Amino acid sequence: MSAPAAADVERIFRAEYGRAVAVLVRVFGDIDVAEDAVQDAFAAAVERWPESGPPPSPAGWIITTARNRAINRLRREASRADRHAQAALLHAVRAGGRPVPEGAVRDDRLRLIFTCCHPALAPAAQVALTLRLLGGLTTAEIARAFLVPETTMAQRLVRAKGKIRDAGIPYRVPGEADLPGRLRAVLGVVYLIFNEGYTASSGARLVRDDLCAEAIRLGRLLVALMPDEPEVWGLLALMLLVASRRPARTTPGGDLVLLADQDRSRWDRAAVAEGQALVRRCLRHNRPGPYQIQAAINAVHSDAPSAAATDWGQILRLYDQLAAVAPGPVVALNRAVALAEVRGPAAALAAVDALKLDAYYLYHAVRADLLRRLGRRPESAAAYRAAIARSENAAERDFLRRALDALAAG
Repeated sequence: MSAPAAADVERIFRAEYGRAVAVLVRVFGDIDVAEDAVQDAFAAAVERWPESGPPPSPAGWIITTARNRAINRLRREASRADRHAQAALLHAVRAGGRPVPEGAVRDDRLRLIFTCCHPALAPAAQVALTLRLLGGLTTAEIARAFLVPETTMAQRLVRAKGKIRDAGIPYRVPGEADLPGRLRAVLGVVYLIFNEGYTASSGARLVRDDLCAEAIRLGRLLVALMPDEPEVWGLLALMLLVASRRPARTTPGGDLVLLADQDRSRWDRAAVAEGQALVRRCLRHNRPGPYQIQAAINAVHSDAPSAAATDWGQILRLYDQLAAVAPGPVVALNRAVALAEVRGPAAALAAVDALKLDAYYLYHAVRADLLRRLGRRPESAAAYRAAIARSENAAERDFLRRALDALAAG
């Protein structure tokens, strides 16, 4: 397969996998059938597109090919008295015999999120399954996001899909009375999709723009679905404010640029303005939650005309509030970054050293920077090497290596 053809299939897979799976779940009522069919369709694309080139509507081709292959496979299996295949085939027949048009149901992906976030599933399984089905992430990528072994995550995914099938969990957006009970998990899923897009857990690229855009799209749908929930606005505000920095986050060559070093004139001011307006809307309702507080933190960053003008005292107070409503080691690590700006690196290092985050590369990266600022160069170098060893993203590893080289040269 030629490099351009392979790149086309990979790009379309990243962009369309989640939508294709969501549409096929609606058609067949079965996650395994849908996922296998979509993977079969992409395998067919790998074989055919190098000669014929991508079709005019690649997403439509994938969905239609997947549907046809699934029906053929189910017919063969149903003839062997496979009740599971018979049920999926009957569901597809009831959905109609016509090919599935591209974008037939606008909120298929949102329906799939609510299916995956059914309260019968464990919270970690809810998030992991949605990342697998909608984000097209590999089991290894999801395992890294959760800081667990790949085999553990594989078992979670198998159990979650089996429970949805065996319990007959419906594929639909639940009724209004059921929405609040699933909101926390749904928001967590959308935010993790965004995070995986903004800082890919593995691969050569730092950013996956397709996942960032999809998370923001889902955030807007959730705002329309649940307009009276400030945490929904808070999540959308948070994603917009973070995404606004995307144009300044890398050099033309793709190298990572830290927030403190970014050219703020390149930030997307429309996204900043929309995010800040949403934060103000949240403040008026005075029902603070984790996403609203994180959005407020990023609003403070976006208010500062330069890194030196950042109101770190306000950011630290917001992190204190966040730690009270959503305590956890990652929140504490981020708070330590603000603490270093307010009370110095020594106080921040003491807070970081109290955390148990050895498997998390950013823990070691933050320690390395604090140790560097304290003049403890050998320890800083060791921490940089630990961070490099734990990072799976090439752009981040390159940044950490440059920091380590600068430390050695300094």
